[in-house]
This record gives sequence, C-alpha cells and structure tokens, in this order.
Amino acid sequence: MAIELNRPALRHARALIRDGKVVRDERDDWSEAAPDADEENAFIDKAGWTEYSHWHLGVDRSENAQTKKAYTFPFGNFQRVHRSGVISGESRAAQYDHAEIRDALASLLTLIDDGDR
Repeated sequence: MAIELNRPALRHARALIRDGKVVRDERDDWSEAAPDADEENAFIDKAGWTEYSHWHLGVDRSENAQTKKAYTFPFGNFQRVHRSGVISGESRAAQYDHAEIRDALASLLTLIDDGDR
C-alpha cells in the first residue's frame, strides 16, 4: 500500500477554504461530522468517483480508483472542509509516516486558522 498526496484534492480543499466553505470545529467533533458509509455512497452515486476523490488527501494508486479503498484522509462532508477532519488527518498522517500528507494538512489548518484573524 503506497499512499500518496492527492494533489487535486489539496487544490479543492484550498479553494473551499478560500471561499469560506469551512466548519471551524474542534478535533473531537470529526467522529460526528465525518460522512458515514451511506452518505459516501449517496455522494458517489450523485457526483461520481472523481468528485469523491477530491474529498480525500490520500490516494493509493495500487487500488482500483472506483473503490473507497483507494482513498484516505478525508477532510470534509462533501460540502465544507471541517477543521476537525484536517486535524484528525494530520495526526493520523504523522502517526503512519505520511509526511507529505501531514504537511499538506498542516498547511490547510494554517489556512483555516489564518482566516479567523
């Protein structure tokens, strides 16, 4: 399993944050805010796999691109970026030595928090 940074998702996240489509919640809120399997399936049925991929900063290119297994490090609820998802992902990326993803998530967190100033 070789998870790498999903650059289109990073661009998508930055654009959403710049457009103010952010929930400024706390880390522990992600367990409630993260889309569940039914919400993911409904989004895929409506928007397709490419759009689904744009909500995940990690991609495993060894997996079929039309499976959920190919995507990791979600950061939002298919409408807005959740600060809690960014924080959770950053911690998990650091834990599993995904430095590029960790750094991308850290940059998103800075972008979110700088918007509060």
